[in-house]
Amino acid sequence: MHLINITDPLKMIFWISLFVVFYTYIGYGLLIWILVGIKQLLNNKKNSATVFLLPKISLVVAAYNEEDYIEKKILNTLQLDYPPELLELIFITDGSTDRTQEIIKQYPQIKLLHLPERQGKVAAMNRAVKFVNSPIIIFCDANTELNKECIREIIKHYPDPKVGAVAGEKKILSSDKAKAAGSGEGIYWKYESFLKKLDSELYSTVGAAGELFSIRKELFEEAPPGTIIEDFVQSLRVCVKGYVVRYEPLAFASEAPSASIREEMKRKIRISAGAFQAMILLKELFNVFRFPVLSFQFISHRILRWTLCPLALVTLLTANIILALTDDGEFYHLFLICQLSFYLLAIVGWVYANRDIKVKLLYIPFYFFFMNAAVFLGFARYIRKKQSVLWEKAARQKFA
Repeated sequence: MHLINITDPLKMIFWISLFVVFYTYIGYGLLIWILVGIKQLLNNKKNSATVFLLPKISLVVAAYNEEDYIEKKILNTLQLDYPPELLELIFITDGSTDRTQEIIKQYPQIKLLHLPERQGKVAAMNRAVKFVNSPIIIFCDANTELNKECIREIIKHYPDPKVGAVAGEKKILSSDKAKAAGSGEGIYWKYESFLKKLDSELYSTVGAAGELFSIRKELFEEAPPGTIIEDFVQSLRVCVKGYVVRYEPLAFASEAPSASIREEMKRKIRISAGAFQAMILLKELFNVFRFPVLSFQFISHRILRWTLCPLALVTLLTANIILALTDDGEFYHLFLICQLSFYLLAIVGWVYANRDIKVKLLYIPFYFFFMNAAVFLGFARYIRKKQSVLWEKAARQKFA
């Protein structure tokens, strides 16, 4: 009887934890894929090509001490396939202490904004928008390259009045010389892009990445000072206003992977700290009565990854160990062996990645463990209010 009292609650914890982990990383993807399929079957209307006049666009690039990359970024920007008379280029370099602004000054077609004080990307974006003279703004990072057609692919969504923002795709560059740090990152973003596409087809993409996203100027809302992941918050504030965010995979920003595991961890911890802050700033999205579909997407795609899932991994392992020691069933013994093997591969992958040794078999367990460890570290940093908005940017690999 004593054994039953111990194992029954543990079994409940085990199975609930397993469900949370499975649903967060696999189940939600399967469910939304099915829902999108059903929606497409019910909606037999064929999308007809919409003819519309090209709108004026403002491309805003925030650059902080990017002298090693800024000229390449400028040349990439000038090659975009969009009428120059309809494309306003704004580069803001507040706080830069290198030659970034001097390089930009060599290109008169670019409107340069610069203040010597560094107040962070949020303040820079808020300030830059005041100089925008277009109905649609596209934001992108200074260390990314855009595909030539990206602007045309983005603006094709705006004839729909319910579209308030459009998120582009983030691509991680790879090559034979790419370091181990970028391998897991690239796999993660491929899966994330798949989920964003499904989210968009069901209702709305749940947040945009700062590497490339656009918004109607009238919907831009100045982020509060100290906002850590302003791109994510800004794009979802659009949804709070009753609009949707579309995802456009044919508009993409490519960037090099992090230069090392240390650099990638620094970036992940910052994003995790910002995630807890974002939950407070976007608390309206937890109202399932006001936003039934969006709340479902927000909680399933984002919140579970940042809250219950990392905890569930701990409770799943703990409950599994106790059950394997106290229960006669072979399942719990076999499952514990699988769990321990997975974490062993993750740890070996971490060691190899720190030594820049690439082993494909280890990419997924390593990056999975890596991301969830960053959530705990990010939460600790958020609670201690140690994450400054003026963060030190993560170094990226350099390809020839």
